[in-house]
Amino acid sequence: MLTERIEFRPESDAEIFSAVAAAPAVFLLRGQDANSEPYASKTANLRRRLQRLLSAPETHTKRLNLRDRVRSIEYTLTGSDFESGFVLHQTLRAVFPKTYSNRLRLRFAPLVKLHLENEFPRASITMRLGRISGKNVYYGPFASRGAAEKFMNDALDFFKMRRCVEDLHPDPKFPGCVYSEMKLCLAPCFRGCTDDAYHAEVVRVEDFFDSRGESLKRQLAAERDEASTKMEFETAAAIHARIDKLAPVLQQLPEFVQRIDRLHAVIVQKSAQPESVALFRVDTGVLAGPLVFPISEAEHAKSQSMEARIQAALTAFPASDPVGVVEHLEHLAILKRWCYRGTRVGEIFFANAKGELPMRRLVRGIGRVYKGEAPEILPA
Repeated sequence: MLTERIEFRPESDAEIFSAVAAAPAVFLLRGQDANSEPYASKTANLRRRLQRLLSAPETHTKRLNLRDRVRSIEYTLTGSDFESGFVLHQTLRAVFPKTYSNRLRLRFAPLVKLHLENEFPRASITMRLGRISGKNVYYGPFASRGAAEKFMNDALDFFKMRRCVEDLHPDPKFPGCVYSEMKLCLAPCFRGCTDDAYHAEVVRVEDFFDSRGESLKRQLAAERDEASTKMEFETAAAIHARIDKLAPVLQQLPEFVQRIDRLHAVIVQKSAQPESVALFRVDTGVLAGPLVFPISEAEHAKSQSMEARIQAALTAFPASDPVGVVEHLEHLAILKRWCYRGTRVGEIFFANAKGELPMRRLVRGIGRVYKGEAPEILPA
């Protein structure tokens, strides 16, 4: 967990402080009593933080001082705030298994859920996660519940999947709802369509979310071109208007929103080690790392390209061990917190539908993070 340990002796505090780096870290202070509660936190400057906590107390001050209680210091130097947050999560989870969630104050990420296990599937917003290997499908993380709801509702305006939340028991005598009256739902509630027709519409919705809207854009473009070829210009103009209406909907969808069971990525951060960067794996939203990746190749690897070196490092970098649902949600919350931060440091690179990473972009991204340059801005 934490890699370094120092015994603290108040009479040798100056020597201990000088031995600790003035660098970002996650640390844990333990008392002599094994039953006493340790103190854990992260800091941008470990030496300065320890001096505040463990130096001889000043008179007439209410500042926390643990000088007479601490007997050992455990710590791990980190290269970025993202790494500090992830290491702190692991540390608190191990040290305070019953109370760590209150200490972390993580807000779970909002997700769009497709209820494919339901006889008549629908979509909803949730902050819970079921079995990734189950039939239900999840998309996220979104920045907020409001952003998730707006995108879902705006997207569903292009389809005729039901919006109601009840389990349906189709009855021809049922009066339906406003969506069926407005022709925005196939109305399976009163047998307004066949089961096959409804499930075909659900497949279209799933394809839309999976392709980040590309499936619908292609479909509408093909229909518009076909109408133009047949000189049905009014129809073509109406379809083109739908394409224009779709564009702002897709602009609501940031790169960070992915299908969770296919969310595979690599995050690049600064490293605490010199001449290196830190790589983190993301597999179905579960984090693993850091892996220290040296910028300069070793003598035996000088014949390898940077892409080959990265690929070899990632191949030897195992994915995170399987985690429970709560820990999975916590990892997504850590990812969401970093992704939507206005002053985000570091870069993320998502794998495509085949699980292939954009290696050339990843190489350039590693160079930018190492040099402290601004991240790449992709064209809209």
